[in-house]
Amino acid sequence: MSKSRIHFQVSERKLLLRAMDLIMVVFGLYILQFFSQQVYVEISWENHVAIGILLFYIGVFGTVFEAYDLQKSSKLDASFNVIVLTVSTSLLFYFLTPIWTPFLPEKRLQIVYFFITIISAIFLWRTAYITLIASPRFYKRVLMVGEIAYVDSFVKALRQADPNYKIVGFINGKLPKTDTLKLNGIKEFGAHQLFQAIKEENISEVVVASYSPEIITVEIYNNLMTLLEKGIAIREYTQVYEEVTYQVPIQFIGKDFYRYFPFSRSNQNKLYQFFHRVFDLLISCVGMVFGILILPLILIGNLLGNRGPLLYTQSRVGKNGKTFNIIKLRSMIVNAETDGAKWAQPNDVRVTRFGKFLRHSRIDEIPQFINIIKGDMSVIGPRPERPFFVNELTKIIPFYETRHIIKPGLTGWAQVKTRYGSSVEESRIKLQYDLFYIKHRSVFLDLNIMVKTLSTVLYYRGQ
Repeated sequence: MSKSRIHFQVSERKLLLRAMDLIMVVFGLYILQFFSQQVYVEISWENHVAIGILLFYIGVFGTVFEAYDLQKSSKLDASFNVIVLTVSTSLLFYFLTPIWTPFLPEKRLQIVYFFITIISAIFLWRTAYITLIASPRFYKRVLMVGEIAYVDSFVKALRQADPNYKIVGFINGKLPKTDTLKLNGIKEFGAHQLFQAIKEENISEVVVASYSPEIITVEIYNNLMTLLEKGIAIREYTQVYEEVTYQVPIQFIGKDFYRYFPFSRSNQNKLYQFFHRVFDLLISCVGMVFGILILPLILIGNLLGNRGPLLYTQSRVGKNGKTFNIIKLRSMIVNAETDGAKWAQPNDVRVTRFGKFLRHSRIDEIPQFINIIKGDMSVIGPRPERPFFVNELTKIIPFYETRHIIKPGLTGWAQVKTRYGSSVEESRIKLQYDLFYIKHRSVFLDLNIMVKTLSTVLYYRGQ
């Protein structure tokens, strides 16, 4: 059997990054007190409120600027850029809340030391993280057992989602063996080589990927039972896929689809729905006020860059398949679809100069707060699609209409996790994220989406 290996799950690594960032901030400021007189905030119980607010700001803006994204956290240059941005914004807000935080010092050098110490402390920890935790010694080494047809899409999805989850070997459970595996970095073993693969590749987890249980031979089944008794983790591939990618893998779901859709109780929870509606109304009111404040700039931009009506309405499919008219700021040329409905594409020639700004900044979505107030939409949920595309996608993508069991949203899990759906394949990926939200819907997931939406706006990722 393989030696026991230490591996941090995705959630554990994100929690570790967040916790150690905050601990290093306190540690860095504490050390500063011993080596310099230029101290802005002393680490003491008397300052626990001020210290708590500082850590709160760093935690919040670290999330907004994606400081806990595992892909960015595994690269030193990307980590440094995010740390500087996070600390700079956090300290700006910290200095602007003097009711709970110390007043600006007379010696401005204290602020410089304060700023440099926090960045240095976090960056020191992130360097240690990349050198140690994100190194190959902490990778989870995985062996797949099952059908070769599933390996390609499964491996690609997991590589993008978790750089530390490594599928290093594969055993084809289908007999007779009709094909060979041709993926870089993945060795193929015979069914009789299962124990050998576990030992040679230092495997810590076995993932069984099979559409039909009959595919797994008796020999492999008995060997898997032995491995389970020896303490090797054996997991089903759809469970791993959902846990790592935060998507419901509809491409792997067969006749036993009901196993994969134990939808969140929040979808029927009256208390959750009440507070969700209150939240919708509050956010909509704030959004409408913001829209009114920037309306003069929008009018000028529309006059110069759009040359036509400011608003437009379009039929969309809402909860339970009921259609409604969505309201948006126009970002395309007038009569953009005289030849029929078309997918919106990156760098779409139909989008006007001002329309590009409206889309990237998400300002074109502001009128949809009216739809939310009317009850057609929610702030968070699957994006509403047009009836034409719904009819077409329903014929091609299984479970597509399942996304209509809750209200559509202004933003959603799919919007913050992937790009604009401009093809059938991208629509399938978006559906998988939407189904994950419906399945795991909760207050914490809603808050996560709101924070990630801020990241989308700040990084100008709208389309």
